[in-house]
Amino acid sequence: MNTEMVISLAEKGVYTTLIVCAPLLILALGIGLAVSIFQATTQIQEQTLAFVPKIAGVMIGMIFFGPWMLERIITYTTDIFTNLTRFVG
Repeated sequence: MNTEMVISLAEKGVYTTLIVCAPLLILALGIGLAVSIFQATTQIQEQTLAFVPKIAGVMIGMIFFGPWMLERIITYTTDIFTNLTRFVG
């Protein structure tokens, strides 16, 4: 196993992680921004108000994006296990 192989494997792992996490992070960012704007305009400074919509949004996002995320992770894992002999030996 040479250096290029290790870098390629690490690059694929980081890329897969970013792609899988991105939809939920963007969703939480958008909901947090909307709640912050709502709090600023109404001058409600309740700390727990920001968490409940984010949690609900991320849960709904998990239901919506979950199959796609799982498919990407399974594809990456299958690729790793298929090429395991090339990585080890």
